[in-house]
Parts: sequence; C-alpha cells; structure tokens
Amino acid sequence: MSVLLVEDDPLIREFVVEALRDAGYHVIHASNGEEALDWCKRHVADVLVTDVRLPGNIDGWQIAERCRESNPKLPVIYATGFSPATPRPVPGSRIVQKPFHPEELVRMIKELGEEKGGPPC
Repeated sequence: MSVLLVEDDPLIREFVVEALRDAGYHVIHASNGEEALDWCKRHVADVLVTDVRLPGNIDGWQIAERCRESNPKLPVIYATGFSPATPRPVPGSRIVQKPFHPEELVRMIKELGEEKGGPPC
C-alpha cells in the first residue's frame, strides 16, 4: 500500500516516513503542495496524509481536493498543529492534531483502507 505524505518540516517528515515504512507502507513524500500535485498528476496513492499549512500557494486542503479529482475515493488524513476558523476537509477524511504518535496515524490509515472497501491496510 502506498502513502503520499506531504509535510514541510523535515524532522517530522523523516520521523513519519520511517514509522510508516516500519509498519509496511510504501511512502512517497513531498515537502510542499506543488511537489505533491506534480506527483499526483503521474501516479495514484492509496492514502494521502497531508499537513494543512504548507509553504507556497497550495495548502493541504487544496492538495486533497485536487488529488480527489483524479481519484475520488482517495482516503485523506490531514495533520495540523493549528485550528483554522474554517476547515475545508474533503468528505470522509480524518484530521489528526499535531503532535501525534505515528501509531495513531497507522491506525487511521488502516481504518480508512477498510472504509474504502479494501482489505485492511
């Protein structure tokens, strides 16, 4: 199972990548919205995990919306360290508050995979 992780903080990104790989996932990572959308144009991930606040002009809400255009059932998990006044999650997504434990993220990925109708992730 492939997970596209979008996180601008290099320490958090590497920590989460390592934890997800240890859990058996194939992890693709991007540090900003532009990188993530470029990857989504050419590939399909099984799950998207994205930070909400990212450098540049594309935030996590927009990444999910755009990736869902080509993959409408893409499971999405938003990771955020702040509470925006107007969250814009795509339907059926989850939000995890930073800081979080990687096991919490692994549990969410498994649950979303089961909801998608596939075998447990």
